[in-house]
Amino acid sequence: MTSVLRPRHDKAFRLPAGRASNGGLEISQPIRQRQPQGVPISKPLILAVANQKGGVGKTTTAVNVASGLAIGGSQVLLIDMDPQGNASTGLGVPRAQRFNGTYRLLVDGALEAGAIRATPIDTLKLIASDMDLAGAEIELVPVLKREFRLKSAIATLAELSSFDIIVLDCPPGLGLLTLNALVAATGVIVPLQCEFFALEGISSLMHTIEAVRRRFNPKLRLSGILLTMFDRRNSLSGLVETDARGHFGDWVFDQTIPRNIRISEAPSHGLPVILYDPKSPGANAYRSLADEICRREKIIVREPVKADG
Repeated sequence: MTSVLRPRHDKAFRLPAGRASNGGLEISQPIRQRQPQGVPISKPLILAVANQKGGVGKTTTAVNVASGLAIGGSQVLLIDMDPQGNASTGLGVPRAQRFNGTYRLLVDGALEAGAIRATPIDTLKLIASDMDLAGAEIELVPVLKREFRLKSAIATLAELSSFDIIVLDCPPGLGLLTLNALVAATGVIVPLQCEFFALEGISSLMHTIEAVRRRFNPKLRLSGILLTMFDRRNSLSGLVETDARGHFGDWVFDQTIPRNIRISEAPSHGLPVILYDPKSPGANAYRSLADEICRREKIIVREPVKADG
């Protein structure tokens, strides 16, 4: 298979000698060495789960990473930034009950009582995507500093800034909703499906992350690239993994997410796979991923939390 992740022949991809190739992000140190040992990231840690391509496991990753971090003892908030509302479905919120959610947060910069919803995990809360969110991008066009609406809300609303970790489930595409997430975020987790076509757009996403970092959010960084729908029986998965790790190096998470029917079934029950079938390969993979994120981000792991499955 010909690599589609090879560096382009332009200035953006000519990295100085000794620097890791990571799709245009010129960072001299591997991700595991960027934060000094024992120094936690300032609170809250905001992780955007983003990829402009749909169907790569983005929402599944957002729900299960948030769940895994919450079970580890952190106070976690999942904000559903996708008008499709799949993350809200995955945590059991019916469409008819999705009022006063992300739309009001972005457009009005406010939250009414009940906007932060409980989930089956005591330490995980949710702000649901309501039906009006699809129109938010149009309504925000004439608004001054529209790219900073989410960042401003998190900074000014005490009920948001009190969380240890905020996970943002971004819509597919690179519109204003995703831009708000990247401007607010500390780090970006990029799910990458182990299929050939999924590789093609990732360099564009890396350029977008770098552009946002330079223009709007100098603290933004790539937290890691996650290989999803990985099947060791399929030689293509192995080729994609080799290609991705060869090009992005330590930016790729050690943990991969396997193809697993339990991961697909869990949202229909309104549960993360970590609760739906805790012993399944998918649940084990997402727990290991949450542990890896804790190590990379220097998150202090507290007493594990019991959850209602």
